[in-house]
Amino acid sequence: MWAVTLAKNLVLSLLGLAFIWFFAVSIPFHIADWDSALFPIGMGAIRLIGWIPIILGGCVIVWCYCLFVLIGRGTPWPFDPPRKLVVAGPYRFVRNPMEGSFLLIVFGETLLFGSTVLILYWLISLGLLHTRQVLIEEPALRTRFGPSYERYMKSVPRYIPRLRAYKEDS
Repeated sequence: MWAVTLAKNLVLSLLGLAFIWFFAVSIPFHIADWDSALFPIGMGAIRLIGWIPIILGGCVIVWCYCLFVLIGRGTPWPFDPPRKLVVAGPYRFVRNPMEGSFLLIVFGETLLFGSTVLILYWLISLGLLHTRQVLIEEPALRTRFGPSYERYMKSVPRYIPRLRAYKEDS
């Protein structure tokens, strides 16, 4: 039974990664392609620095999905949420590492492609992610995990990572 659940969660996680790929790579690529002729930013070779946040953000997102499947026994999808609060890996330092990583990827693409319109896409994404986080996800997590999430929420910042790792018993 555990193997079936794990397989289901892995499939759902792969679909989630495809979903993120669409919003973090496909849409920005098309925006940058359209934007490069209209509003180019002359950055030269320095734009290659954009690969650093892209790779870092992508690795953290995959890491978080693995934590949701293996520790949380669920997925980031609302219809199959984790059964256990995940406070391992990057979640020890920041409550929303996937959202932050998504924004990091788009920031890297803004540098890489030299796109001014991607800055607007980043700002809109930030607003939408924050709204979803505050109005939907945090209340749902409070309901599902109760006092343990309340303690976690008070100790770990929403977006900017803390310097020391969170411990569940602290």
